[in-house]
Amino acid sequence: MKTIKILLLTFIIGAAAFDSYGQEVLTPTKPPKYPDGVYTKENTRTRRAIPYPHLREADVMWSKRIWRVIDLREKMNHPLYYPTSPILDRKSLFDVVRDAAINDGTITCFDNPAFDDEFRYEMTKSEIEKKLIKWDTNQVEDPDNPGTYYPAPVKNETNSERVWKYWVKEDWFFDKQRSVLDVRIIGICPLVEKKTETGESTGSDQALFWIYFPEARPIFANQEVYMRHNDAERRTLEDIFWKRMFSSYVRKETNVYDRIIGEYKTGLDALLESERVKNDIFVWEHDLFHF
Repeated sequence: MKTIKILLLTFIIGAAAFDSYGQEVLTPTKPPKYPDGVYTKENTRTRRAIPYPHLREADVMWSKRIWRVIDLREKMNHPLYYPTSPILDRKSLFDVVRDAAINDGTITCFDNPAFDDEFRYEMTKSEIEKKLIKWDTNQVEDPDNPGTYYPAPVKNETNSERVWKYWVKEDWFFDKQRSVLDVRIIGICPLVEKKTETGESTGSDQALFWIYFPEARPIFANQEVYMRHNDAERRTLEDIFWKRMFSSYVRKETNVYDRIIGEYKTGLDALLESERVKNDIFVWEHDLFHF
């Protein structure tokens, strides 16, 4: 009788876990009963992404593709990381991407991010959920029979607290029609911190998926981020990337070997190599207009 009871309890827990897995991943933020403020915020909700200037291939005099890393542990990048749990007026960058990709379907995710960043392997909703949610089993003691344990499913979900870095793929180019050195982000990829079975950090990262940045711009334009000194003049996620209000270091530049900096430089040498790539772009623009 006790064995049947334990099996029945395990089945109920597993069925409930499977039901939550199949229906939703994010819990929507409950709207307040009364307005949370002295006025209604409408500017951010109705904003549109600024369209890019028209660009022809014949106008691109010079270009360089760069891959960057945005480390959210740096203080300047905290608006992209916090809040780790969604609140009424703000969400972290990862929560915005996950909500738009799974619940709304307005952002497309692309698989095989560590080896392919050319947006070829489109992921379905179920594939994204399987990548973000892992099911393990844990031994739980039977309250009616102390000393007896039975397996129970445990849900391990990748949340924004574990996403601590982003890869950014961008193109720098000189537009001779407008006589400007410009940059456009092509894609971003969230990185999750790898942990051991005991919950300790391994110090390494795991890429989740790539998203095509121009597709996500309308979503980012309607998401506020925290700005110091004045809550009435907040920026959006789109402003953060458009105005380059983030700190980063170069992971890779286009090269004949198609290798990242970490493959031929380590430690301080890798950091200096990253700064060299940044400085080369600055010097190129400076020499172009220097008379």
